[in-house]
Amino acid sequence: MATEVLDRNDGPAESKGLKSGAIGLASATVIGVSSTAPGYSLAATIGFIAAYVGVKSPAIIWISFIPIAFIAAAFYYLNRADPDCGTNFTWVTRSFGPRWGWMGGWSSMVADLIIMPNLAQIAASYTFLLFGQEGWANNAWTTMAVGIVFIMLMTWMCVVGIELSARTQMLLLITELVILVLFSVAAIAKVYGGHAPSGSLHPSLSWLSPSGIGARNMIEGVLLAVFIYWGWDTATSVNEESEDANTTPGVAGVLSTLILVGIFLIVTFCAQAVKGSTFLANNPDDVISATGKFAFGSSGLGTVGLKLLIIAILSSAAASCQTTILPAARTALSMSMHRAFPPKLGEIDPQRLTPAYSTWLFGIISSVWYVGLVLVGKASHGDILGWSIAGVGLMIAYYYGQCGIACAWYYRRYLTRSVKDFVLVGVFPLVGGLTLLFVFVWAIHDMFNPAFEGTPSWLGVSPILWLGGGALVAGFPVMAWWNTQDHAFFRVKPDALDLRPPPEGGDQLPPLVAAGAPR
Repeated sequence: MATEVLDRNDGPAESKGLKSGAIGLASATVIGVSSTAPGYSLAATIGFIAAYVGVKSPAIIWISFIPIAFIAAAFYYLNRADPDCGTNFTWVTRSFGPRWGWMGGWSSMVADLIIMPNLAQIAASYTFLLFGQEGWANNAWTTMAVGIVFIMLMTWMCVVGIELSARTQMLLLITELVILVLFSVAAIAKVYGGHAPSGSLHPSLSWLSPSGIGARNMIEGVLLAVFIYWGWDTATSVNEESEDANTTPGVAGVLSTLILVGIFLIVTFCAQAVKGSTFLANNPDDVISATGKFAFGSSGLGTVGLKLLIIAILSSAAASCQTTILPAARTALSMSMHRAFPPKLGEIDPQRLTPAYSTWLFGIISSVWYVGLVLVGKASHGDILGWSIAGVGLMIAYYYGQCGIACAWYYRRYLTRSVKDFVLVGVFPLVGGLTLLFVFVWAIHDMFNPAFEGTPSWLGVSPILWLGGGALVAGFPVMAWWNTQDHAFFRVKPDALDLRPPPEGGDQLPPLVAAGAPR
């Protein structure tokens, strides 16, 4: 059952009004996997990782999976205690108090906002490429116009209902994965069939070894790879709409990470094998299409194969557009219902049972943000949409890391019940959280260098730091302003789990703000 929350008439409500039991384990897992945009994420990131670590990209993929898997464990156990669609906002509030929790919710929503223009631009660009319009695909204004249409379309689908969103994600994900498998088979067949192009390599298990990777390159590679995995936690953002809300979303999140590491390793191995790591590093903007030309070139698929890769990346970006809107709107809903945001953001469409107002608002703000980034990019002659990928990595490392530490602290009195609890509920989430926060701090240090990753200087630091760190810091004045409007949430005290029964039975926790609390 969903956590009780305070309604706007100062009376308790059993739920936030979302449609409970609407999606099962399979649908939640599909949402989790789709949210990462596997095809797009690989196409946009493998080349940059290869630039840091050469042929060791597969090593970075599995090493980065370790803290992500540990954070997935944290999400699983925190969701067991409190299946609230605010996820890290609610859980961190219960662990460390309202201000830490508020910043947790803010960081996850702003991360979604930062990346939305990038996803929409990719979806628009590949739509043009699908129809052979390369000129329009490379034009910032045409891609912006079509990208905004994508954002609004996906926003509408999220408003219509969670079932439609889940069915759409299923179709897009199946299309994407089938094409990625076809690409991988064609690439390996080319390498082992004696028709490999110059620069190709036979896959080697040594690619999985981290030996020879320097500490700095390792950390920069992990920060990039964290972006590849980001999104699986959307499976827990729809927890109040899932069957068995205490268990299904957490299981779906864990399954999503396991599926993703398999996909990422296979495609990375095959892309690198068909043309080599230097080629990947020299074509960082679209590794999959670049290597696909050699994988499909003389395989009998040719142009058809390349069109299929375009469809894979297009469907990947479109799916991620939709699943980026879902968690942002639900975090805003939860924060509103717990009186950490304005009441209007907590409105539910009475017919569709979705957070219509916050969903439309996020879609509109994303579109405005997109226009702003394009204008700034034109004025600065910089790749500001590309920089947003590195910038959002900061936000991801922050809120994932925060949640991992929160899990260990929240369950601290239960960790000595068994070795299993100590390791899975305590050690794993804590190690995952500390690892990602270390990456966060290290990356900020590097981004103070104005020439970080070859970017121009913006007021003495890298523009990537302005996009990522600046967006995070912007939450503090917003939080201070809301505290002047409604004090109730900011008087909340951490509620230690040792004051209530163990969570195995899915016991319902009280609301963060008590019913009837003064405004």
